[in-house]
Amino acid sequence: MGGYNAGVLLRLDNVSRSIGARLLFRDVSIHVSAGDRIGLVGPNGAGKTTLLRMIAGEDAPDSGRIMIPRSSRIGLLRQEVDPSGNHSAREEASTALAALDALEAELRALEGRMEECGREGIEIPHDVAERYDACHSAFEFGGGFEREARVERVLDGLGFDTRKRAQPMSALSGGWLVRVELAKLLLSAPDVLLLDEPTNHLDLPSIEWFDETLASFGGAAILVSHDRALLRRHATTLAELELARFTLYKGRYDAYIADKEQRRIELEARKKSQDKEIAQTEKFIARFRAKASKARQVQSRIKELEKTERVELAQAPSRKMRLRIPEPRRAGEDVIRLGDIHKSYDDNAVYAGVDFLLRRGERAALAGPNGAGKSTLLRIIAGVLPFDSGERVLGHNVEVAFFAQHQLEALNPALSVIQELETAATSDDIPRLRGHLGAFLFSGDDIDKQVGVLSGGEKSRLALAKLLLRPSNFLVLDEPTNHLDIAACEVLEDVLKSYTGSLLFISHDRAFINAIANRIVEVQSGELRDFRGNYDAYLRELSGAAKSGVPELTQSAQPDPSPKETKRERMASREQEKTRSRKKSQLKKRIAALEAEIGNAEGKQQELGLRLGDPELFRDGDRVREIEAERTQLQAEIDSLYKEWERLAAELEALGGDA
Repeated sequence: MGGYNAGVLLRLDNVSRSIGARLLFRDVSIHVSAGDRIGLVGPNGAGKTTLLRMIAGEDAPDSGRIMIPRSSRIGLLRQEVDPSGNHSAREEASTALAALDALEAELRALEGRMEECGREGIEIPHDVAERYDACHSAFEFGGGFEREARVERVLDGLGFDTRKRAQPMSALSGGWLVRVELAKLLLSAPDVLLLDEPTNHLDLPSIEWFDETLASFGGAAILVSHDRALLRRHATTLAELELARFTLYKGRYDAYIADKEQRRIELEARKKSQDKEIAQTEKFIARFRAKASKARQVQSRIKELEKTERVELAQAPSRKMRLRIPEPRRAGEDVIRLGDIHKSYDDNAVYAGVDFLLRRGERAALAGPNGAGKSTLLRIIAGVLPFDSGERVLGHNVEVAFFAQHQLEALNPALSVIQELETAATSDDIPRLRGHLGAFLFSGDDIDKQVGVLSGGEKSRLALAKLLLRPSNFLVLDEPTNHLDIAACEVLEDVLKSYTGSLLFISHDRAFINAIANRIVEVQSGELRDFRGNYDAYLRELSGAAKSGVPELTQSAQPDPSPKETKRERMASREQEKTRSRKKSQLKKRIAALEAEIGNAEGKQQELGLRLGDPELFRDGDRVREIEAERTQLQAEIDSLYKEWERLAAELEALGGDA
């Protein structure tokens, strides 16, 4: 990736930042040098992204200094990307090398002047020759002669096939736009990479490629990530933001976890001792406040209390809690079997005769590139997506529970957290609801929060809590760790480790897959390949196959067209692409219309819920029953709309688009 500055690339001295009356962090001090890998960790809302933006110069500290030498270049990965523009993804990625383009243009101009001198028989001016040598060296050192190959290499690693590279920016989904931004950042090769959730929106092959790219990067990197595998491999220092404090832990991620736990134990002991002293002081003040003879001592104790810096504890590590999902009914030996399944969207055949069998006790993860058909297969298995032909056979006593991301939007924003959980509960469940929510990090006043004010992570935890309240013996999960922070991911891992049923899931969280899966099913070009063990075992087997001379599978679900294509084949391919584009456009319009309908229906349902909260209404029993009936009818309509949305979203995914 080029050369990097030696020495200190970046320095923060006593940096502090508040938002309104809330202190985000104070006294942040750190030196960053070439080769450093710093994992920036802490709970959601602690200010990690704000700190990265300040380092990048997009925000200013309230106090303290951020010092960056003139020779240091800082690069920030942005999650918000401008989707406008008709230029292609390849052209946008190439803008990262604009400096090389400018150097090449100057070289051509200088060569023209030197040729002109040659024709006129005059000596090339010294300043022209000197400038040409400098430009040529800079161009060569910056990789100018291979810049097009670099662009293709990076786009290939991030999962862009030929068609996706040529798509205009305005046609790309948010996830693909962020990939373009990541490509630009890596191509620009700054001295310091500021990476805010860099593996979001990447599929597993692209994450593995990014892993290797970051390992070979010669500059420094500051990582904010919920990807524990990424932190474990790369971070050599952990910088924690919590309770407005900034703490540095030298060493690897697992050492940080152990060190943090030890510090927590010590802090709890200090707090216990301090609380005891404070209680004694307060008791003395209360007892002798009215006695004139003790007035001086009382005032002294009051001032002492005011000056005391209270020991603060972060929330107790809830991942230590253990929740056991209620024991489900025992299923038959074969949980689900697919036989000769065919599934197409128009002319695009996703599966043409695929077979699949899951046995009792298996925990299978689907792996493979985006667009390969993982979600289509998962939804067919869950029973929410119809197929063209073949058979889907559920085993004896099998009860399927399906978790998909749209279920976050299905939560009733007018209800409290515990009221929402009660909608999935029976009378026997009521005594354990608070404990169940506690295991999913809802404690104290959290359970009375309105669903409408919850963050994405909190909604995801609540939706999972609802799903896991009832004892189903076959769980089908689509990206269950999306929106979850590290603590919540570990809670979910603990829950699923104790689960005695069978499990099929899709996840891009490698640590989660390693903790849960005992089988990997690779989905590639409409075919399935089985690997026993977790994700690391799967990678080892692939690596062994590659070293044995077995051809590597392509990362793209759609291989690049052969250069030997005939003209007729190329025309047919273009016509097929036009048909695909038209179909995708129609699907996107219909999905947008459905989302609007769902929004309207949920708005009406919320309004009715608020009306039911009016005590005056219950004087009119008939009107209450009418509103309840209307809410029930609306819920049925919403469920139907969501099923249609899922069907269309799966079609769009199979065509290479995102809903």
